[in-house]
Amino acid sequence: MPFVLNSSYQPAGDQPQAIAKLTDGIKDGHHHQTLLGVTGSGKTFTIANIIQNTQLPTLVISHNKTLAGQLYQEFKELFPTNKVSYFVSYYDYYQPEAYIPSTDTYIAKEVDINDLIDKLRLEATSNLFSGPDNIIVASVSCIYNIGDPIEFSGKIINFEINQIWNRRKLLENIVSLFYTRSDMEFKRGTFRVRGETIEIWPAYQDWIVVLDIENDQIKKIIQRHPMTGKEFVETHFTLFPAKQYVSGNGPDQQQIFEKIRADKEKSIADFKAKGKMLEAYRLEQRVEYDLEMLQEVGYINGIENYSIYFEQNRQPGDPPYTLVDYFRHLWGDNFLTIIDESHVSVPQIRGMYAGDLARKQTLVDYGFRLPSAFDNRPLKYDEFYNKISNVIYVSATPNDYEIKESQEQVIEQLIRPTGLVDPPITIHQTNNQIPDLIAEIKKRVDKKERVLVVTITKRMAEELSEYLANPLNTATPFKVAYLHSDIDTLERSTILDNLRNGNYDVLVGINLLREGLDLPEVSLVAILDAGQQGFLRSRSSLIQIMGRASRHVSGQVILYADIVSPAMKAAIAEVNRRRTLQLAYNEKHGITPQTIIKSIRPKIIENPEIEKAQEPLLSIDPSSLTPPQRKTHISKLRREMRTLAADMNFEEAIKIRDRIREIETI
Repeated sequence: MPFVLNSSYQPAGDQPQAIAKLTDGIKDGHHHQTLLGVTGSGKTFTIANIIQNTQLPTLVISHNKTLAGQLYQEFKELFPTNKVSYFVSYYDYYQPEAYIPSTDTYIAKEVDINDLIDKLRLEATSNLFSGPDNIIVASVSCIYNIGDPIEFSGKIINFEINQIWNRRKLLENIVSLFYTRSDMEFKRGTFRVRGETIEIWPAYQDWIVVLDIENDQIKKIIQRHPMTGKEFVETHFTLFPAKQYVSGNGPDQQQIFEKIRADKEKSIADFKAKGKMLEAYRLEQRVEYDLEMLQEVGYINGIENYSIYFEQNRQPGDPPYTLVDYFRHLWGDNFLTIIDESHVSVPQIRGMYAGDLARKQTLVDYGFRLPSAFDNRPLKYDEFYNKISNVIYVSATPNDYEIKESQEQVIEQLIRPTGLVDPPITIHQTNNQIPDLIAEIKKRVDKKERVLVVTITKRMAEELSEYLANPLNTATPFKVAYLHSDIDTLERSTILDNLRNGNYDVLVGINLLREGLDLPEVSLVAILDAGQQGFLRSRSSLIQIMGRASRHVSGQVILYADIVSPAMKAAIAEVNRRRTLQLAYNEKHGITPQTIIKSIRPKIIENPEIEKAQEPLLSIDPSSLTPPQRKTHISKLRREMRTLAADMNFEEAIKIRDRIREIETI
């Protein structure tokens, strides 16, 4: 199907000229362009119009999962009849394998995979093979290896009415797509056989596929919802693999094992030649153990470090196959690449390879891994650069790199369709800043408006949250939450929704409050330590943070600082420049600014564990947790403690406070 944009709005403000210039730029062969759009100017709507104008499949890359989720929901609303997918890292918790030579500390790989996000990833890659009307919103995890798209497409089964299948061959083919037979526990990624009927639950969807077979002939294909029982009949159905990474029909297992052992012996000989007997012994034990496990159970923790041996179309040193390769495999250069918040996303993509290499180098040097581990890696930036096509960098504060790449194709979008202007900025002294902040928050809470408070450290965010929620510190305790990197991916969206619907008055955080968060109820952004020098208080960071107040007609920014830093001065000057242009436009066209009215979208994934914990927090034995897990557990306890205190349930809050102190002594 063609892309069909569904919206009751028409382009307004600066959007029409931005849409026209960017669309013409793509048609004229400009491979790199920049959309410099202020917060709230409708950059996503502009991009949606470009997608409709060009009819190109589109990869949208965001630098974090929260913003990727927001973009996914927006594009899904704008293109309800097309395929919009969500592709982010499926780890709720990820501790990579590492070795610290200075303390002789080995850290084993530890992961907690979110099954629902894994489903969405599989849905994304499967959707790509069903036509060009695809938009995939991805985090930067899309530059990691997910296997050869040619091999993935070779593992597809097409079912059609009246098709003849040998029963044994059919079951073998389903198993070859990594589906497991399970008559007792039927879930995604499994199948079961009931007489002449075969039921398959594709790993990438919520509907079961039922094949009614008579005398080896498919008589009926039905899709059925497992909960409601609703069903509809199909004439054909395409079944995709239950895993993203699939190996082709390359060398058999014995040949692979021989190659691994040959490389192992070569590395051991190198270690012994250098007198590194411990490393040689360590590598011998590790590889042999891994091979025994592979032979017995077919899988090991860390199998990705041997991935190069299983990929028949890739040689050592070659770039890995990533989501971008799926686009190139299907459409060559005829697809769009949108890099959202490019001033953050581009440096993040650029730095991922170096960070991964440094960790792997230590593991290889000390005999924990074969050199093949180097081939399980993200793309280098130049590899990524050479694969992407028709790039549009989207940012309110693009870096010099994006501007240089775009040459003359830098399009400004400063005028908002709503007439809203950038917020006025005031500077307050740090003396008595907390009482002053409390007074400013109270003004907004009395009007049922929301407040963002931006600190410079996680600890300060947590402590300030506790202080503002404590009735001993304020006449009326505020409903407060904090947001930083310890918060689980899906829980962040829930916290933001709770701020919007009034369950919280104030949200305290650090740099996670900067780019792209769509919070029209926020009328005040207060920035503590605004005069500090560094990344979190750079010119672009300050502009991004201040932009959070630009979606409300009464938006205001307060900077708490005793010294106006060069970054503050530059940021204030740029915001004031934009504000002057916006006010002049409104006056010329007789526009009265209006606060953005936007409903709270349904969650990407309904997760009851986020709404209500499955087990009481106090029942968890802290001694059974790893240090990172204890840290996360303490964060959850603190949030629960503040919620209880806000509800005046001080006895239970004190119990949790005491448990926190107990855990902190471990």
